[in-house]
Amino acid sequence: MGEHRERLFNEDYQFEHPYSTYINKGLPPGPIASAGASSIEAVLDPADTEYLYFLADSEGTNHFSVTYEEHLQKRDEYIGN
Repeated sequence: MGEHRERLFNEDYQFEHPYSTYINKGLPPGPIASAGASSIEAVLDPADTEYLYFLADSEGTNHFSVTYEEHLQKRDEYIGN
């Protein structure tokens, strides 16, 4: 669509593009996404932490939490309801 949108509406799902699975039947013409080297390395050698939850705010910053309650507090703080 050429730009990031905070919120999508029904009409946005009708955007014509070969990768749109909303309007094209079957699989897209190629991979939708593929993992980069750093992602594969993180899976093979994960960080030793107690974090179980994370969220990304509107600026793209990740916030990590150990408990679900902490996660919900951060969700309310950084994302809202």
